[in-house]
Amino acid sequence: MSDIVVRAESLGKTYGDFRALKGISFSIKAGQCFGFLGHNGAGKTTTMRMMYGMSTVDEGKLWLFDQSFRLTPPAVKARLGVVPQEDNLDDDLTVIENLEVYGLIYGLPRGESQQRGKELLAFMGLEDKEHNSIESLSGGLKRRLVIARALMNAPDIVILDEPTTGLDPQARHLVWQKLRSLKAEGVTLVLTTHYMEEAVQLCDSLVVMHEGNILAEGSPQHLIETYVRPYVVEVHLPLSQVPENLTDKVANWGGEVTQVLDSVFLYADDGEKLWDNLDCWGLPKQACLLRAANLEDVFLKLTGMGEEA
Repeated sequence: MSDIVVRAESLGKTYGDFRALKGISFSIKAGQCFGFLGHNGAGKTTTMRMMYGMSTVDEGKLWLFDQSFRLTPPAVKARLGVVPQEDNLDDDLTVIENLEVYGLIYGLPRGESQQRGKELLAFMGLEDKEHNSIESLSGGLKRRLVIARALMNAPDIVILDEPTTGLDPQARHLVWQKLRSLKAEGVTLVLTTHYMEEAVQLCDSLVVMHEGNILAEGSPQHLIETYVRPYVVEVHLPLSQVPENLTDKVANWGGEVTQVLDSVFLYADDGEKLWDNLDCWGLPKQACLLRAANLEDVFLKLTGMGEEA
């Protein structure tokens, strides 16, 4: 168990009449990136809040660094870096001052705090923004600064709650690359996300959460191989134009059909043969797309919800 830095057993949480977590269990190894994948309300943030001490453990048990607790103690918090969903930077301070103040809170001498801040600005590609105001930064730059701030205390675990929500694709990829660099240095990353691509890009292992439960756990590739067929045809037709008895026809042939809201997906082991059968099933190929199965297909199958639902 020495390589396990976070462990939960039957972790539950209830707010009034709402049961946010329904007895989940998981473990996170040192040096890996572990993800909680799910939509808002799935229980991801509730789990994170218990880890970094913003919420008590009321049901079940939670261990960080082999220490069990109801509310994360200061000595454990000192080994954590936290990147919250919202960018809560201080607009009255410059970029470097936001880091220096955080270092002082963790007990670093002023000179060391300033030096550490400069090093982290360079690491996050923000060295030319050192004396800028927070208001002058783009959303992507603010996100990188929040991550830099979370590293001021040289944490063993960095907890990231929806780290790239609202960022454009270029900014998102820049943040991903910085997080990969952290993991390469041995830092354990724990993140929540509802972006399938983000989970695939970063996570060594993840859990799929839905309505307070864990539905599946494993590496992205393991989940794809376990829960869905290798090939998928997306049917880009209104439901009213989808042929009757399509599900039965595909099933009799040896494939599967899944309908999620107004979308229809055909799954099979042989993509070429699946594609060749579309005409005889009454599906125009110009309205269909053949592709390899991915993590979103797993999410659709397990939760019945699309990525942007």
